[in-house]
Amino acid sequence: MEWVSAFIGVLHPQVFFYLIVGVVSGALIGTLPGLTATMGVAVLTPISFWLEPACGFAMLIGVYNAAIWSGGISAILINTPGTPASMASTFDGYSLSQKGMARLALNINTVFSALGGVFSSFCLIFFAFPLADFALRFGPAEYAVVAFFGLTMMAAVSGDKPVKGLLVGFVGLLISTIGLDAIHAFKRYTFDYPMLLDGISFVPVMIGLFGIGEILFQVYTNRKDEKAEIVSIEKSNKSFLNFKELKQVFPFNIFASIISVIIGVIPGAGGDIASIISWGQCKRMSKHKSEYGKGSIEGLSVSCTSNNAVIGGAMTTMLSLGIPGDAVTAILIGSLMMYGMTPGPQMFVENKPFVMTLIAQLIIANIVICIFGLLTSKIYPKILRIKKETLWVSVTMCCFLGSFAINNSYMDIIAMAIAGILGFILKKMDFPAGPLVLGLLLGRLLEANLRRTLAITMGSYSPFFTNPICIVLLSVSIISLIVPAIVKHIKAMHNQNKQ
Repeated sequence: MEWVSAFIGVLHPQVFFYLIVGVVSGALIGTLPGLTATMGVAVLTPISFWLEPACGFAMLIGVYNAAIWSGGISAILINTPGTPASMASTFDGYSLSQKGMARLALNINTVFSALGGVFSSFCLIFFAFPLADFALRFGPAEYAVVAFFGLTMMAAVSGDKPVKGLLVGFVGLLISTIGLDAIHAFKRYTFDYPMLLDGISFVPVMIGLFGIGEILFQVYTNRKDEKAEIVSIEKSNKSFLNFKELKQVFPFNIFASIISVIIGVIPGAGGDIASIISWGQCKRMSKHKSEYGKGSIEGLSVSCTSNNAVIGGAMTTMLSLGIPGDAVTAILIGSLMMYGMTPGPQMFVENKPFVMTLIAQLIIANIVICIFGLLTSKIYPKILRIKKETLWVSVTMCCFLGSFAINNSYMDIIAMAIAGILGFILKKMDFPAGPLVLGLLLGRLLEANLRRTLAITMGSYSPFFTNPICIVLLSVSIISLIVPAIVKHIKAMHNQNKQ
């Protein structure tokens, strides 16, 4: 009955309306190259604070899922992924478009993205609750180690730049110390300015990094003579796969969904990694290897399924342990905190109905995406012709209004502007911004639980080295810090041998 109530709650006219608003907004954001799902959720988060939690999160969930799906539209039509998760969709999607089968490719992207999202949402139902029950046994020491483990993901979310990622992450940690300390409420780095007593608000920093910083970088790198050639979708009468083709691709998509959910659970591993791994593994197993990369319906369906199948895995980690699985879930953690809810095992006890509603929103959002995408496949070439300048002005206005609206504070606008400039500098110097978000989010959690542990044990660090859970998590944390450096070294040695 609880699940029935959750689904009925999502179908409430007001909640369902904001879910549709999120899907439509996400479709626009994801279709346009450069406007990522992270940026879309970051910009719309302040608007969600004016709404009831169910309505606000319905909009954010709609944006998240729809932006990942619609990133495949530009990948198919102009060979440019709208979001990083759609990178592998360019391998076969654009080739199908060039063969006059763009409508077929767009519908494959829509249907299989939705199927991947629904599959991962059901995995979230089956695995998030048992994981949360296990995590309820955690004390301050375990939470401190979980926060430390989350911080070690700074290297993982940095791609092939782990050192740069760690440096940026430490900047986030430093920013997290501003304000009153968590135990004794001493002032730190406030310069006697009352607005800083509560620390630097997470949302304005996030909007600046991913919104204003991205806009500044796009303005800086804009080339007026660059025009993408959009493939017409009117060349082919075929709109979807027949039964024989569905039977051919079905096993590969089940396999890709399972792989992607597992990858999504790993903090820092996103849809781009999942789709590339799934595409490569399915190519090895396929009887039609030679077609992959040349317009394979298997290859396109697998990459599209993987994009959205990652979301359920990332949400499992975020909801159950309070660790962001990717940049978007890091923003969603901040949004939950603004609503007075802390992601983690306790949330499944104190806010269980809301957790169930959120999962129901994920499932219904993907159904809405499937219907909406199939009905609107003809309009996407027109969306891709929207002038960049119009988008830049619109997004910038949303960023300023959204940042001020959170607390009606000019301090938040200043924080957003500084973060925007910092985001541009980081992007220009090829430094990842994600680790800064992790440092800002998890820094206070680590400090508070570490100090609570030391207070309980009279200054002894023994719980961290005698508790089995702490030992396992610390070991995994150390491995996650070392592995990126080893992989980078192996790649460098391999490239030298080739030369």
